[in-house]
Amino acid sequence: MSTMTPDIIAASPNLAESALLSVTPAAVARIKSLKVEKGLAEELGLRVFVAGGGCSGMQYGMAFDPNPQESDHLVRLDGVTLIVDPVSLPYLMGANIDFVDNMMGGGFRIDNPNAVSTCGCGHSFRTSGEAGASEGGSCGCH
Repeated sequence: MSTMTPDIIAASPNLAESALLSVTPAAVARIKSLKVEKGLAEELGLRVFVAGGGCSGMQYGMAFDPNPQESDHLVRLDGVTLIVDPVSLPYLMGANIDFVDNMMGGGFRIDNPNAVSTCGCGHSFRTSGEAGASEGGSCGCH
């Protein structure tokens, strides 16, 4: 699995390019195809965020966003812009976004070095700073 080198446009100039996010060519291709399928503007960015909840404590989210905020961090690569808010940034730092399509179904997969445990469905995670982080989580998603 190869990843693409992003151009970072961030509110914080101290971020190293490799420290924020990496995205595989398969994920970039899927983001582009989703925009075409939904009739969305090519320049529309994809917001990647984390929120409380899910099987393991935190869950990932993605949504196309026409209005990035000044405090957001933007990652641009191969015609795709990813938007990360400052609250989600510490949780996503160093993560790799991939798109996997197989016989069991397809979807975006986030390989996150900050997660100490993940849910079986891959959409939820726990970090070392959260209560119960050393406990294994079970997945009630399926």
